[in-house]
Amino acid sequence: MTLDSYAGDVHTVPQSENSMEERGGGELYVPPLNFAMVDNGIFRSGFPEPVSFSFLQSLRLRSIIYLCPEAYPEVNREFAKSNGIQVFQFGIERCKEPFVNIPDEVIREALQVLLDTENHPVLIHCKSGKHRTGCLVGCVRKIQRWCLSSIFDEYQRFAAAKARISDQRFMELFDISNLKHSPLNFSCSKKYNNTIDY
Repeated sequence: MTLDSYAGDVHTVPQSENSMEERGGGELYVPPLNFAMVDNGIFRSGFPEPVSFSFLQSLRLRSIIYLCPEAYPEVNREFAKSNGIQVFQFGIERCKEPFVNIPDEVIREALQVLLDTENHPVLIHCKSGKHRTGCLVGCVRKIQRWCLSSIFDEYQRFAAAKARISDQRFMELFDISNLKHSPLNFSCSKKYNNTIDY
């Protein structure tokens, strides 16, 4: 069985055993829920299930930033170990309360790992890839000097109807002035600028 998409609904479509060979073979890659590229070498998603491991292998990840307090499942630890991926865990509690903020110091620690290009390519994830991941990505966008409306727009695309005012307030008030990285030497932006011919 393979996944197929029609009108936004995902369902399984039975196929013959020979159908992969008839189309030229190859492996089916299934990205994790809410997967997206943040910047060169930085990806985000919801929690990766084993069905997504082949897809993640294709990214040649060096690191995973896991933003949940729960222990990383054994199958995920084994996948990371067998692929030489270092897992950094920053346990941020899941919080649905409107006036409880993401812990500033934990985001700063996660940013230090994320901004170190020696850890790239890196995948950032929490359970659904919405709130905790969205806050960390929003702080990266502040470092990249995105305007707040664009930061909130990106956050809301992933959080959808579950967007939280407290997360947006956290991103708005997050102070980047004491971070060592500037937007000019962040990720591969510098490399990209050096390859443009005018």
